[in-house]
This record gives sequence, C-alpha cells and structure tokens, in this order.
Amino acid sequence: MQDEYIDENTLKEPSGRKKAPKPASIHSGHRERVREKYLKTGGLDAFADHEIIEFILYYCIPNGDVNPIAHRLLKEFGSLHNLMDASPQEISRRGGISMKGAILFTLFPVVYSRYESAKWSGKKALDTSRKAAAYLLSLFAGERNERMYLLCLDTQQKLIHAALLSTGTVDETTVYPRLVVAAALKYNASSVIVAHNHPSGNIIPSKGDISSTTTIINALATINVNVLDHIIIGGKDYYSFSEKKLLGMVY
Repeated sequence: MQDEYIDENTLKEPSGRKKAPKPASIHSGHRERVREKYLKTGGLDAFADHEIIEFILYYCIPNGDVNPIAHRLLKEFGSLHNLMDASPQEISRRGGISMKGAILFTLFPVVYSRYESAKWSGKKALDTSRKAAAYLLSLFAGERNERMYLLCLDTQQKLIHAALLSTGTVDETTVYPRLVVAAALKYNASSVIVAHNHPSGNIIPSKGDISSTTTIINALATINVNVLDHIIIGGKDYYSFSEKKLLGMVY
C-alpha cells in the first residue's frame, strides 16, 4: 500500500471540526522575493550589506531564516569587505557557520580576481603605469599574503599572462632569477611589468623591493627582455617605479 500524503491543514479535531490552518510565517516567500529583487534590479545596488550576506547564505543553508546569521556576521566583522577578506577558519569560528558556508564567502574576491585577469588578458594594452595599476588592483583584490607577479606583454604591450613568481608571508617574498627567466621565455614576453602587493597597505618600496627589482632586471637582460615597471599595490593605491623615476636607479 502506498503512503498517502496528508495535508496537516485538513486534519480534523476530535470533535470533527477542521483543524485551523497554521498562520503563514512572516518569512514565507522571502527568499523568492530577494531573488526577484536581484533579477529585477540587475545587481546589488539596491541591497544593504546584510541583505547581500543573507542572499549568499541561501546557497549554503537551504532552509530556515538566515537573517539573524547575516546580522551576526556583519556585526562580528564590521563590514562586507572585512568578512570576505577573512579566512574560512576565522569566519566559521567567529560567525558560527559551517566551513562550507565560510569558504563560500572567501570565494568571491578570488573569483573576481580571476574574472578580471581573464577579461584583461590579450585585450587591452598596459602601456601606462595607470592602466597596469588598474589591472593589478583587481588581480590582488582580496589577497591577504604578499605575492609577486611577472606581467608578460607582447610587442603591443598587451597582457599575455600574469605569471606568479612567488608567494610569501604578509610581509616578504622571495624572487629566484631562474623562475623569472623561465616565465618570460614560456610566455614569449617582449617586455614585462613586475608587480607585487603589500597587504599592510603601505605602498612605499622597501630595500628588499629595490633589491628584487635589480635582480629581475639583471636576469631578464640576459634574454633581452625589458622591464617596463615595478608596481606595488597596497589597498586601493599603487606605487610605480617608472612614475617615480626609480626604475633606472636600481641597476
């Protein structure tokens, strides 16, 4: 015999009267309304930060009211930016959510970085420090540790590939001349731009930054590849060796 579906709202009381229907939750249909709002507006401009967090939580918490969790996360981290910049372990611990949900929040900055990198590749010439910095600001978005890249350019100074040279701690990285030359040869670079980030936000080059620039210039000179610039990214700002007339002083 097959199981029969029973609608609780049609159950009868012992007296024979129908059981009163349960009152609709104030959150009934809320998720669908949020999705419709997103589709109607075509973005998130009409959303408050806690609503964006709530929207994201729908995709890792399939049922229930996530509004209190969204407010808790925003209060705990202070801003949407701080939340997405935190590590999955920290989000899970401080926010009281699963590791699956915590990982989801940290994916957004790195996916955006990959998206921007692909969008720029081979399409726009990075023929000024300002254009190169605009690309690098997206490349380093959400990065918590120091990384160094070699932007390999073609003869028209269009981006061929952003080659990761090294990943360091929050305050240092190491450059190996052999890897620099190998990257330039692999992507057939006609010229390059060196770039790294300062997670602290301080864009002033250190003695180590100047020394690494010298190392890279000397290494690439052996294969006749010109270094056009070394750009340091810190927060939403940048420092260009070329703009500061420092590039020719590091030999």
